Amino acid sequence: MRQDSFSSYHPWINFIYFGFVIGCSMFVMHPVLLFLSFFGGGCYYIYLKRGEAVKTALWMMGPVFFISLLVNPIFNHKGMTILYYFKTGNPLTLESIVYGAATGMMLVSVIHWFACYQTVMTSDKFIYLFGKIIPAMSLILSMVFRFVPKFKAQIGNVSEAQTCIGRDVRQGSILQKSRHGLQILSIMLTWSLENSVETADSMKARGYGLRGRTHFSIYRFDRRDQILGIGILILGGVVFYGLLTKKVTSLYYPIFQMNPLTWRSCIVYVCYGILCLLPWIINIVEDIKWHYLKSKI
Repeated sequence: MRQDSFSSYHPWINFIYFGFVIGCSMFVMHPVLLFLSFFGGGCYYIYLKRGEAVKTALWMMGPVFFISLLVNPIFNHKGMTILYYFKTGNPLTLESIVYGAATGMMLVSVIHWFACYQTVMTSDKFIYLFGKIIPAMSLILSMVFRFVPKFKAQIGNVSEAQTCIGRDVRQGSILQKSRHGLQILSIMLTWSLENSVETADSMKARGYGLRGRTHFSIYRFDRRDQILGIGILILGGVVFYGLLTKKVTSLYYPIFQMNPLTWRSCIVYVCYGILCLLPWIINIVEDIKWHYLKSKI
């Protein structure tokens, strides 16, 4: 992962930002806003993951989009603009195709933003935000978030060790492969239980969740966080105002319609576009600044 400037901001700034863009991506089906979320999330995800983002796009993002685009017109025949009749007599409508594309774009956008969230909002940030409010729940959630990468790394180590003694799932007959797989599974279950017990005992010994317990934190809400927080609130407020006052609206059935292009709707589009591209813009500006200062050395 590349050095991310946006993740260096205060955890509350990161959490509020992701909460807003993920919420809008999930519940606002306006085509323009969906495209801006899709583009902004994709830019940030590519910046964070680089080559890994291309692999993920090929084996997960692309299929998710195209499956939604193809499946919806096959099973959903609503709409007034009929393009074709299937042999079964059901119509293929323009509205079902557009809605399928919008749904696919929404799913990919949400996946993008959640992948970025998982990278930026680490377990220590989550515990910092909610450790005092819901200590038990925040500890459980942080353990769940970090369990998948830890489990993946550990199963790789166990598999390599089993390969060295000829007991990997790729070695031997079918029966032997099954036994080797069960052996690896047994090892991983034992490791998981031991790890959870050790974590619980460690947190209990440190007095986690007790009333009056002091907390150490490396996070400080400085002027930089204040400026960015105000900017996010202003941009988000403009978008909310546009949605509540129906300056931006869309209708897919029975006929596809969008709000007319006015200066008010353009302001909403621009604000939401800046908001979705905000982490990417921050990183690009910091990269340019870094290269400029390095050239002066």
